[in-house]
Formats: sequence, structure tokens, C-alpha cells
Amino acid sequence: MRYMVVIEKGLSSYGAFVPDLPGCIAVGETEAEALTLIKEAIQFHLEDIKAGGLQFPPPASKSTFVEVALAA
Repeated sequence: MRYMVVIEKGLSSYGAFVPDLPGCIAVGETEAEALTLIKEAIQFHLEDIKAGGLQFPPPASKSTFVEVALAA
């Protein structure tokens, strides 16, 4: 499965979360570390869902960028 991951840069770390898997988050000192940790978090999250006899939420989130002009 392929889930969208959102990376946010904080003051001293990077946070990552998966919109389609509420509660699935990770924090790392670098973007690369946050990505590594969120992959592990997704695995654990999906294993927990499976152990509970539930179905995996389908990946549904998308992302895009929107250009916005600032008024002078």
C-alpha cells in the first residue's frame, strides 16, 4: 500500500503524519529520519489494525500546491 505522508519542519525537528491513518505520527531530527520513522509507524499501525480484525483504510489523500498572489 502507498499512503501519502505529510512532512512538517519545526523549530528543531521534523514531524510526519499520515492523513489516512489518524494517530500515525513520527518525529525526527532530520527529514530523512522522520521519513524512516513514519515508515515504521505505518507498519506498526497497519499490523495493529490487522490484529484487531479490521480492514485497512484505503489510501485516499492527495496533495497539490496552489499559487497565491499577495496583494501589494
